[in-house]
Amino acid sequence: MALEQLKIADMTFTWLNGGVTHMDGGAMFGVVPKPLWVKKYPCNETNQIELRTDPILIQVEGRNILVDTGIGNGKYSQKAKRNFGITEEAKLEESLLSLGLTTLSITDVLMTHMHFDHASGAAIIQDENHVPLFPNATFWINEVEWEELKNPNIRSKNTYYEENWKPIERQVKNFKNEIEIVEGIKLVHTGGHSAGHCIIKINRHGEQLIHMADLMPTHAHQNVLWVLAYDDYPMDSITMKQYHLLPAIKEGAWFLFYHDYKYRAVKWSHDGKVIEEAVLRDSGNENTSKEC
Repeated sequence: MALEQLKIADMTFTWLNGGVTHMDGGAMFGVVPKPLWVKKYPCNETNQIELRTDPILIQVEGRNILVDTGIGNGKYSQKAKRNFGITEEAKLEESLLSLGLTTLSITDVLMTHMHFDHASGAAIIQDENHVPLFPNATFWINEVEWEELKNPNIRSKNTYYEENWKPIERQVKNFKNEIEIVEGIKLVHTGGHSAGHCIIKINRHGEQLIHMADLMPTHAHQNVLWVLAYDDYPMDSITMKQYHLLPAIKEGAWFLFYHDYKYRAVKWSHDGKVIEEAVLRDSGNENTSKEC
């Protein structure tokens, strides 16, 4: 199994196969009219857009750090698969084996948030019980997100599944505003998409990378006003995109994606108008990598 990679300084970023969903394009682009967003991101005949759910493996300083966990396996009814447009479930074990790793090798899991399409791969079903897929990992989850998933409101209870967080409860470490996992790699609280939503900011050895998570799930969401109808606090999403995204573009940062159907990573021109460098997702499963 060939996987796309980006190598920068002493860091290697690899995208694992976490499954794929197809969600309603109107919901994913909120109030943006379809004639505008469809120019930037294609949809199918039922108005759904392809959204990968591929965890990003960061290898640095002997650590194997995973960003989110994909949609898992065997957890969805046929009705759920139809509603969420799930056409492929996760193959995390196979992806890791192709790198000479196992699920026991993961040292840390950075959860941007705990919605089902990011957290369902945290546990697997064994003997009709849910058990951790990464038993040796520390799960880093924002304290606001952790409290909300345990006491979801009428809206969020449809995405915070107990079987995703209960099995890993003893592995969880919470933080308030930000936490530095290794030197220069931080999980930063933003809110917006969910109350406890976080992004990944990396400033290491003079290199800058950022993963905006679901504040900018695809390259087509670069416009700060293009936010999701799924966002619980859309004005916070806009504010945080202005604060984090715009400076990162000007400073020539790499942007990493979990959901994008086409790009694994991009670097825009300083005015944000042109993609100058990119790591493409190869749907033919041939290796696509870049070293910087």
